Amino acid sequence: MSQFEALFRPLQINQLTIRNRVVSTAHAEVYATEGGMTTDRYVKYYEEKAKGGCGLCICGGSSVVSIDSPQSWWSSVNLSTDRIIPHFQNLADAVHKHGGKIMIQISHMGRRSRWDGENWPNLMSPSGVREPVHRATCKTIEEEEIRRIIGDFAQAARRAKEGGLDGVELSAVHQHMIDQFWSPRVNKRTDQWGGTFENRMRFGMEVLKAVREEVGRDFAVGIRICGDEFHPDGLNHDDMKQIAKYYNDTGLLDFFGVVGSGCDTHNTLANVIPNMSYPPEPFLHLAAGIKEVVDVPVIHAQNIKDPNQAERILEAGYVDFVGMTRAHIADPHIIAKIKMNQVDQIRQCVGANYCIDRQYQGLDVLCIQNAATSREHLGMPHIIEKTEGPIRKVLVIGGGPGGMEAARVSAERGHQVTLIEKAGELGGQITLASKAPQRDQIAGITRWYALELDRLGVDLRFNTEADASVVRDIQPDVCILATGGVPFMEQIPEWGFEDGLVVSSWDILSGRVEPGENVLVYDTICEFSGMSVADYLASKGAQVELVTDDIKPGVGIGGTTFPTYYRSLYEREVIMSSDMMLEKVYAEGDKKVAVLENEYTGQKEERVVDQVVIENGTRPNEALYYELKEGSINKGQIDVDTLFACNAQPVLKEADKGMILWRLGDCVSQRNTHAAIYDALRLCKDL
Repeated sequence: MSQFEALFRPLQINQLTIRNRVVSTAHAEVYATEGGMTTDRYVKYYEEKAKGGCGLCICGGSSVVSIDSPQSWWSSVNLSTDRIIPHFQNLADAVHKHGGKIMIQISHMGRRSRWDGENWPNLMSPSGVREPVHRATCKTIEEEEIRRIIGDFAQAARRAKEGGLDGVELSAVHQHMIDQFWSPRVNKRTDQWGGTFENRMRFGMEVLKAVREEVGRDFAVGIRICGDEFHPDGLNHDDMKQIAKYYNDTGLLDFFGVVGSGCDTHNTLANVIPNMSYPPEPFLHLAAGIKEVVDVPVIHAQNIKDPNQAERILEAGYVDFVGMTRAHIADPHIIAKIKMNQVDQIRQCVGANYCIDRQYQGLDVLCIQNAATSREHLGMPHIIEKTEGPIRKVLVIGGGPGGMEAARVSAERGHQVTLIEKAGELGGQITLASKAPQRDQIAGITRWYALELDRLGVDLRFNTEADASVVRDIQPDVCILATGGVPFMEQIPEWGFEDGLVVSSWDILSGRVEPGENVLVYDTICEFSGMSVADYLASKGAQVELVTDDIKPGVGIGGTTFPTYYRSLYEREVIMSSDMMLEKVYAEGDKKVAVLENEYTGQKEERVVDQVVIENGTRPNEALYYELKEGSINKGQIDVDTLFACNAQPVLKEADKGMILWRLGDCVSQRNTHAAIYDALRLCKDL
């Protein structure tokens, strides 16, 4: 641990001693149901981080202070009512008993929300300028409303203090109300709340004064800002340094949180939570610039995932605390593992942004590779305990994400585990995905599993095609099929799959088929696979048209990720066509003719190309399942109540009578990486 000396050096924020320099910074969890209260799920999610050694958790990204800043559509914390106080007490007690500190971010989002639900409010901004991302309209905020909201901030801070939290962080980032007043792009006022620098600062300053007056000087109060809005008519880095110094010099702030980029457009939104296409800590220089002009601690979080990276940043003095938020979503025990010299066992975030992209769709935050995260309240474990029952012989067939997790969890339970994989390596579709531009880091999921399966002594058998005879020879107590799927190419016979007129995205990404020069990609799924293969083909010099029958290419990809694809595809001059169904493909000499039909007009168009690539999802690879089903004790079935209760123990009692057979992942039906890992964990955690 001596190599992480800076990481474990305590530091004061106001009266608080933070035990190390690692922060889980504020993010919207989408767990605060029941009217915006911090539920049992919410509490246990943060308790796990404190248990795992995190120094400071700032919870509740964009938690609202006023009833006219809607929160229910994304289940954020509601600080507009005293009902929250006892819920906060539960949260604070849970974190404090493990030695952690807990704060909450408080905000009025102004125009950056939705008006069409909950209380149906009129959204507000300083000058009535609408926000593009949410397609929101808003009114110009009036003097009386300004004064009311300033008071709402103060009362929200009071509720946090009375609830036992350790501090609050004012949100002046992501184009919320405070920085809407700051920014000349949005604030066109000519009264005391706009125009001059001091007038544009006034709203945030009055909020800060009111909060400090309400909670006193000994309660921690910080502010989160961006380092540069990245708009020609917005606030640049020098502007933000001026603002930071202005607020710092009041002596009323205890810390600054700094991120790079505004996020009031789709393109800038992608910067705020950098995915795997970005380099490490891409905006550290902006946080370091703010640190130059303030004299309180500075926290920075953006693409800091590795403890060595965090140590280097702290040792160099760029900032005082590193935010490792997605790192804690991937592995809430990251700090404990560093302390125990188990760095190789850290499940490191790969930047898939499955977590935050779900949040921007109004769904609960989950981790693509850690199915226990946020399911602690369901008894889903981060640390797998040894079984107290009989040691079973477990056979896992398939080395994709579901199979790897099934093997890992079964081995952690102490069972004798064999994993058979027909390819020469682990990974399954993760390996395919990692071949595409911008997606190479996804292979980190497989690298972690490979290390864990080796540590746990799993018997790995590669280049082996498992059939019923292989299973009978091994005679497992439990056989888990994770054999995946195959590209669903034959859905429309007129596509010409049987005649070799089309190829799959798998054919291209695996290298089995060389890219053509002029290629049509037809994508019915509109998630990563179609965009990835189009990006890959274009990177190899092909002229590419990406066609979909959906409303736009990549519509199923979340808000922090599709912009990075669009940047690349536009740069590579990929043509993107929506609302077009692929009717048929036929040969014309050595060319392929793709016949497209507009879904709404019925008008047909033809494309003459060298190659047609189809992305139409997968069909289950289920032949082995049906071979083995009748010979299994449970006939391959998983009781729905057992599965949803995340407890397979009742089924396992039957293992003494013969082989239990389960299947999971794409060999049941196409879902995604997270779903396969989740099914494996909830089936095997009680094995």
